Amino acid sequence: MLFPTATFAIFFLVVLPLSWLLMPRGERWRPFIVAASFVFYAGWDWRFCFLLAGSIVWNQWFALAIHRRPDTRTRKRLLAVAVAGNLAVLGYFKYADFFVTSTNNAFAWFGIDVPLEARSIILPVGISFFTFMAISYVVDVYRGDFTPTGLGKFAAYLSFFPHLVAGPIVRPGELIPQLDSPRDPRYVDTSRAFFLIATGLFMKVVISNHLASSIVDDVFGAPSQYSSLDVLVAIYAYAVQIYADFLGYTNIAIGIALLLGFRFPQNFDSPYAATSIQDFWRRWHMTLSRWLRDYVYIPLGGNRGGRLFTYRNLMLTMLIGGLWHGAGWTFVVWGGIHGVALVAERWWRDRPGYVERPSTVWSRAWKRLVTFHVVCFAWIFFRSESFVDAWEMIVRLFTAWGEPSQLVTGGVLLAIAIGIGSQYLPRRLPLALMARFSRLPIPAQAVVLSLGLLVVHALGPEGVAPFIYFQF
Repeated sequence: MLFPTATFAIFFLVVLPLSWLLMPRGERWRPFIVAASFVFYAGWDWRFCFLLAGSIVWNQWFALAIHRRPDTRTRKRLLAVAVAGNLAVLGYFKYADFFVTSTNNAFAWFGIDVPLEARSIILPVGISFFTFMAISYVVDVYRGDFTPTGLGKFAAYLSFFPHLVAGPIVRPGELIPQLDSPRDPRYVDTSRAFFLIATGLFMKVVISNHLASSIVDDVFGAPSQYSSLDVLVAIYAYAVQIYADFLGYTNIAIGIALLLGFRFPQNFDSPYAATSIQDFWRRWHMTLSRWLRDYVYIPLGGNRGGRLFTYRNLMLTMLIGGLWHGAGWTFVVWGGIHGVALVAERWWRDRPGYVERPSTVWSRAWKRLVTFHVVCFAWIFFRSESFVDAWEMIVRLFTAWGEPSQLVTGGVLLAIAIGIGSQYLPRRLPLALMARFSRLPIPAQAVVLSLGLLVVHALGPEGVAPFIYFQF
């Protein structure tokens, strides 16, 4: 079930009033919101509701078992089994075919025929997101950072439909405490919720879909047919497309959660205004960045053990992050590019006698320009279907400058400018707009929202493409 559709609008118009009606009685609200979330998930494929239910039962049982055991050795073993179970399910659905194909290709290189056959396994939508949230729950219980809650609350936490299929990755301590007491409708920040939903729809339906249909899909599908200018602009366009697509989903998800009375953590903070790759990951998909830091990088050893171990841990974390995004070697290379950049930045700062110079306007501009283009170069591998396609994009970028452009239009350039330029707006501007909107009478707010939705509908292409991060 996609957010910007009539089906979801009807679903939410039913769920929202019933949720507030049942909110004062937690023993009634929790089963209702779990049931509603399963209906939402079943809108994609009802069979995988059993997978989600299995994840809830599995992780709740192990969280309680870990919490009740006093000895560290038993707790470690239980944690290992719990995490291994989660990763096994994720590995089967997401990486089994990738492993088979990679194994066949590796043996074929040496002329050996291996009788392994890919099974074309269907990937359950959102499995990476709710699996990561489940792992964070059992790990936090093991660490003593969180006390396991009841099955009903955990089921509501893991299946809560605003974050279920594409994040943000909400940690137990960020959401479960909000389930302990009824939300008060008088304190719902409706102006912020409507602002986030409206901007999310605009970024997804107008900016992201327009760039995908106008230039990105065509150029990445057959780069040899287009000029270097088309390829260059398509790379910039994809950088904006994936940002607008994921930011759009996140804004809508956070806005919907707000209307239901719950607050999600921020997931983006102007990532293309970053002055380094490290800064980029502090701003891009922030909930995933923190998850990788706390549950991969730090357990690997973090920055303990010397420089070489730090560099190794950075690289491994980004390679794992790349593989998380997709079962393909192009995603691993994408993560590797970011890992190499992070290691290079850390090595530069670790040099003997290094002193951080005062930042200037020009130095910040130069750092942002370099960072943005490193990120864009990595996006080539992220978007390409294979290394052959990625290499063709790179070659075409430098070898067809004499040919005329076919797809670079004013609308494409405007969409790119909006996507990047919006990240340099003063942070107080959205707050000021939300404050003004909140002071409008309710009928005026309804008129403004209706006009905004009409604009989105008029500017958006026919139909709504699935969100890019659904496939992860």
